[in-house]
Amino acid sequence: MRLPRLPPLQPAWLPALLRDLPGAGQRRRACLLAALATAVVVLRPWPPFLWLPGWVVGLLLLLTVADLLRWLWRPHRWR
Repeated sequence: MRLPRLPPLQPAWLPALLRDLPGAGQRRRACLLAALATAVVVLRPWPPFLWLPGWVVGLLLLLTVADLLRWLWRPHRWR
């Protein structure tokens, strides 16, 4: 007997674009990466972030841009 597959728990406060619609996981990941990259760039002058090498910050920004471009170029579709 197979157990029913439960949907992943998603916060109710997220808009449908980031929760229910196709490609929501990809959009959430892109938003999270963009927010993380923005936070690192904004917090760069403070000591803990000042100790990060420049290539780490550059790699994070490059990953963010690559993920956003991938999302724009090939959005996730229904199967």
